[in-house]
Amino acid sequence: MFDLESETLKWLRREYTSGTRIELVEMNDFQGPPLRTKGTVTGVDDIGSIMVHWDNGSSLFVIYGEDVVRKIQ
Repeated sequence: MFDLESETLKWLRREYTSGTRIELVEMNDFQGPPLRTKGTVTGVDDIGSIMVHWDNGSSLFVIYGEDVVRKIQ
């Protein structure tokens, strides 16, 4: 099981609040959305995965420490 420090989890939840807009920079998953796909954060789960509703209809989570996203305005 992935063990995330509680301070890191708190930071993720502050940084990626529900409604935050993000853009995918890197995801090593053949089922992932195309790079530069934009999405809206719906929350952060207990292991630090960022839950996203991608603009292309996907709902694949962003894995902290593996995938790369950037916040957009």
